[in-house]
Amino acid sequence: MPRLFGTDGVRGLANSDLTVELALGLAQAAAVVLGKGRVADGRRASGRRPVAVIARDPRISGEFLAAAVASGLASSGVDVYDAGVIPTPAAAFLVADFKADLGVMISASHNAAPDNGIKFFATGGTKLPDEVEDRIEAALDAPKLSPTGGDVGRIRRFSDAEDRYIVHLLSTLPHRLDGLHVVLDCAHGAAAGVSPQVFTDAGAQVTVIGADPDGLNINEGVGSTHLGPLQAAVVAHGADLGIAHDGDADRCLAVDAQGNVVDGDQIMAILALSMHERGVLHDDTLVATVMSNLGLRRAMADHGIRMLETAVGDRYVLEALGEHGLSLGGEQSGHVIMTKFATTGDGILTGLHVAAEMARTGKSLAELASVMTVYPQVLVNVRGVDHHALGQDEVIAEAVRAAEERLGDSGRVLLRPSGTEPMVRVMVEAADQSLADEVAESLAAVVRERLAL
Repeated sequence: MPRLFGTDGVRGLANSDLTVELALGLAQAAAVVLGKGRVADGRRASGRRPVAVIARDPRISGEFLAAAVASGLASSGVDVYDAGVIPTPAAAFLVADFKADLGVMISASHNAAPDNGIKFFATGGTKLPDEVEDRIEAALDAPKLSPTGGDVGRIRRFSDAEDRYIVHLLSTLPHRLDGLHVVLDCAHGAAAGVSPQVFTDAGAQVTVIGADPDGLNINEGVGSTHLGPLQAAVVAHGADLGIAHDGDADRCLAVDAQGNVVDGDQIMAILALSMHERGVLHDDTLVATVMSNLGLRRAMADHGIRMLETAVGDRYVLEALGEHGLSLGGEQSGHVIMTKFATTGDGILTGLHVAAEMARTGKSLAELASVMTVYPQVLVNVRGVDHHALGQDEVIAEAVRAAEERLGDSGRVLLRPSGTEPMVRVMVEAADQSLADEVAESLAAVVRERLAL
């Protein structure tokens, strides 16, 4: 059977793949695995019931899924604090700040409204390792906790959830944003109730788009996956920058005053150099995935900053940050993690710190981003192939070696098998767009020929 948990929790079409019954069962299983202060039969062991914080993004299905999760936890003897609609990083922060035993975020991030997902946090607001997720999945078929009387959990509204998170975000700022005009695209998502308030409180002049969630329009034509409206708004309003969130606000992409996109790699470059200059970039090291642009690697090397590479996925970035005690990492997609202030990617936090660096230095976003030259990057998905055989094919290996020799120091080749479908991703970077296109298509043709099913 395929694993229930994916790279970021359990996701699927709400009320089809992700049902009330599954949400209830996952909550009950999580209470067994993550609930502290209890013995196996559900009786109190430490004098208190375990505590959980739950939250959701504004998609319509989150309402019934949150009710199912709260019911599953409370019926297992867990006290539930329902934070309502808040960003994923806010939920993670509140788990730590409230000293809760676990947290649950109901969101499908940048996916369309019909999808939804359930993500768990351990005490401290950290994501779960694979082995703990596997224990929760196994506990779906195990006996549940069934306390009675005064041992059942209570469900309460977490009334000051937004305020706690906003105060936290403002406390991280190294510089106020007075004098900056920011356009915020909230993706009709969880950022709508927080991001405009935080940027305003930090001193910025704020123009807002994509901040009218109705349960059905999350990520619809706006947000970090649809940057056109933000680019147009920044130029139309003469703003200094634009910040785009996704549905649950755990990522951030930016737009400069001319309407040019500033991606996650460029954002990491800006923050890494700022932290390096201020002496707060631990071990002068940035963590990024293998998909980060060659330009980021070169920019960091030019400034004496080491780069540590991980597999694709913010969870792997998080693992490397924790293992090595580092302070900054992220992905090209805009998941940026600042470990001094957050346990997960936080799009609002990231946007605040990019804007703060503009205010601190007096430089435009375009000037700050120019520290990194973005190399043309071509990605070709070769479908219908035996992706498991990629590493054993010598003809493909020879084609890769020839491509690398052709590109020399001005380019890079990366072939990655998909983890979930018969597909190989071919990525090529080069100083010249036409060369990158040519090499990528040539390698894709070799993969298609050699690994065709």
